[in-house]
Amino acid sequence: MTVDPRTPVLVGGAQLTLRDGAPEPVEMIVSAARTAAAEAGAPGLLEKLDAVRLVRMLSWRYRDPGALVGERLGATIRHSGYTGNGGNAPQALVNSACEDIAAGRLDAVLVGGAEAWRTRSRLRRTGERPAWTVQDESVPKAPLEVPEVPMVFDGQERIGLDRPAFVYPLFEQALRIAAGRGIDEHRRQAGELWARFSEVAAGNPHAWIREPVTAEKIITPAPDNRMIAWPYTKLMNSNNAVDQAAVLLLCSAELAGRLGIPRDRWVFPQSGAEAQDTADIAERGRLDASPAIELAGQAALSAAGATIDDVDHLDIYSCFPCAVQVGAAALGLDHTDASRPLTVTGGLTFAGGPWNNYSSHAIAAVAEAVRAAPGSTGMVTANGGYLTKHAIGLYRTEPPAGGFRRIDVQGEVDARPRVQAIQRYTGPASIETWTVTYDRDGGPERALVAVRTPDGARAFAWTGDAELLSGFTGTGTDGARLEGTGVRIDDDGVLRLGG
Repeated sequence: MTVDPRTPVLVGGAQLTLRDGAPEPVEMIVSAARTAAAEAGAPGLLEKLDAVRLVRMLSWRYRDPGALVGERLGATIRHSGYTGNGGNAPQALVNSACEDIAAGRLDAVLVGGAEAWRTRSRLRRTGERPAWTVQDESVPKAPLEVPEVPMVFDGQERIGLDRPAFVYPLFEQALRIAAGRGIDEHRRQAGELWARFSEVAAGNPHAWIREPVTAEKIITPAPDNRMIAWPYTKLMNSNNAVDQAAVLLLCSAELAGRLGIPRDRWVFPQSGAEAQDTADIAERGRLDASPAIELAGQAALSAAGATIDDVDHLDIYSCFPCAVQVGAAALGLDHTDASRPLTVTGGLTFAGGPWNNYSSHAIAAVAEAVRAAPGSTGMVTANGGYLTKHAIGLYRTEPPAGGFRRIDVQGEVDARPRVQAIQRYTGPASIETWTVTYDRDGGPERALVAVRTPDGARAFAWTGDAELLSGFTGTGTDGARLEGTGVRIDDDGVLRLGG
């Protein structure tokens, strides 16, 4: 088959999981890059890198980590890039790298990232600061390749709704309400979904947790599986206490051929699409759906000449069970179908959730699965923020018929209905969805509640009242059916029963 010389090719993908302590993140990236190049059969590719584009790292602060990686690999790179925070970044970086290669702006690009979070946390506990590379202000900051995902809004921050572990349970509850399921039934279903993810992780040599976990253990609070925010236990949250790195090597088909990279190592990105749901979750038309995933998914599949039924290897972003359920529904999949795995890694709880870089691991794993089954199709969805920013990619062993295409469907997403957001609301309202946060000893602390005002606007409220907390957790019942209950919101955002 004749391949356009400018066709972007993914020729190497390496993952690194370190259980006995890690060096600094840039060294982890360098090590993974060398492994990826060796597996591609072209160590010389690293010297020909034009660009190094890395995902934001939280375990150490760098101003331009791409420049460090290029230097340590012996590459004279022309461009380095960094991202803001957001799990959408890895797939978005691949999309932009493919676009640049196809346009002739670049020939070879390294995409990836690393986190030594587990090692750094251990050192913090002993008061140690590692002797890792420090770039002072004389080093210019790398250009921002993927912007930060906005996550701070006054109406949420003032009631303590300030982190993914608290926001995503609101989506989970909204899914339950929309499905009309009881609380216990819905939790069991989410636990069964996560148990299937743990089974995939058990077969993944790069996964952090490789022992299968039953649904019952996943949903049952225990000393080693405490409640974080109802209905999620620790085992239903992303696991960032890992030391992991992943690197993807992309180049033009012409360069891959010139370097003698075996044809059976070539994986062709077919298409990429990106879109964003409203940054302020209060404005979303629904809290149990994602128009951005739906429309970006349709666009990426259409550009690749495929349907969702053609996808053989799928990795839906999996920071929390609700993210998988929303993503599956947006793509037209049944998340309860045990015959069709929705992950190739085991997800962020079991394979590992190295902050913003998880999807670099997912892309490497999908590429490996596609290589092992020539003619098959792989798909990755990546998510940043509160189910906010999304990037999607399709992969095959054959070149895309019309060349790689990157699609922006933001205009279509923005045309979908929105809800008026009220940052500070006082007055009568009705409960829409809720969660309860817990302290480290397993005691409920506060309920965080999304409410709808009489004219349909959305606001957020909270309560720490012990009696109300018992009702919000559904203690002793199969479902405190509080949705639609009339309440009143005070000036300070406190929720009280009765309209």
